Amino acid sequence: MSVSQKAEKYSEKCVYCEGRGYFQLILGGSETCDNCGGNGLTSNVKR
Repeated sequence: MSVSQKAEKYSEKCVYCEGRGYFQLILGGSETCDNCGGNGLTSNVKR
């Protein structure tokens, strides 16, 4: 497998929680973002 065929993994800010890792609930409290698992980053595979 050549270098150009290798999958390159990178992380970027989660689009759902805007990188915060949680959602602020309207009636109070917060909830962990399910998309990023609370770390604020989403892992993508660039091919």
